[in-house]
Amino acid sequence: MLDYLIIGSGLAGISFSEMALQNGKSILVLDNNSQNSSKIAGGLYNPVILKRFSEVGQAKEHLFIMNEFFAILERKLDVKIDIKTPILRRFYSVEEQNNWFAASDKPNLSAFLSTNLITKKYTGIDSPFGYGEVLQTGYVDTALLLKHYKEYLIKNQFFLEESFDYTLLKEEENGIRYKDIQARHIIFAEGFGMHANPYFKGLPLDGTKGELLIIKAPLLDLDVIVNSSVFILPLGDNLFKIGATYNWEDKTDIPTEEGKTELIEKIKEVIHCDFEIISHLAGVRPTVKDRRPLVGTYSNHNSIHILNGLGTRGVMLGPAMAKALFENIEFKKPLEREIDIRRFARKS
Repeated sequence: MLDYLIIGSGLAGISFSEMALQNGKSILVLDNNSQNSSKIAGGLYNPVILKRFSEVGQAKEHLFIMNEFFAILERKLDVKIDIKTPILRRFYSVEEQNNWFAASDKPNLSAFLSTNLITKKYTGIDSPFGYGEVLQTGYVDTALLLKHYKEYLIKNQFFLEESFDYTLLKEEENGIRYKDIQARHIIFAEGFGMHANPYFKGLPLDGTKGELLIIKAPLLDLDVIVNSSVFILPLGDNLFKIGATYNWEDKTDIPTEEGKTELIEKIKEVIHCDFEIISHLAGVRPTVKDRRPLVGTYSNHNSIHILNGLGTRGVMLGPAMAKALFENIEFKKPLEREIDIRRFARKS
């Protein structure tokens, strides 16, 4: 009997799979490749909400778990996926500068916001008011991670590429059975695909479509991530990832002309050099109305669990949420109310 059958191999599925394997558990991952938000994600991790200059909840703890998690994965897969890169917040005014320095004095933000005003002039970008540097930042190459981790799972016979049929899931005394697979637990990590799941479709997952561009700009000289009306992430070879849009109505992963136009208009506000669009990507982020993850166990069904709702911070949240769910299942460690799906239980 397996320990875990895991449905989904995006950031949530990989995070739980690896957490289980690192703790000596047996797994099988099943995925039909229908969700692509993890593949096309910007992959940025940043402990500060830059619109308001406020800390992301439990940033220190989540960064610690994330750093250790991806360091182990890099050694395991023998590939560089975690690229430590400064994020510079481009200031629009002197007032924004003042707000930044006021925020950097706060105890919970002092470790993340540099007090040095960055005045370096990057070719191709106009920045009369300079930048503020966010510390402990970078990005994970999510497409590379998913590719290499899937290859690892396949090599070790931990992976099945097929659609999951919910009607064939049976609960048994010591776990679940699915076709000829027996497992102690099943973890649903389906991203926006959760809406087809009869066990969890009642949860308030409200997907947010995001579109990104890959551009080529030979005259843009940039070795940091710039945060402005869009983020600009250097990929090397004069290529840059630009994002992202937020659309709460369209739930498809089809790139749109509206999204492209919005991104082009915003990038032209920031950079002042020619660029060529190389590719246009879109995906639906698994976001929740209260901006918290969906973690926990289906009511009165001790073998059926969910790890979802990582939203725009999947890279930073995934490992920590996987750890919380694993410890809840294996050691009965309570989940924090902010992430536990029981916060949506109907009041009697």
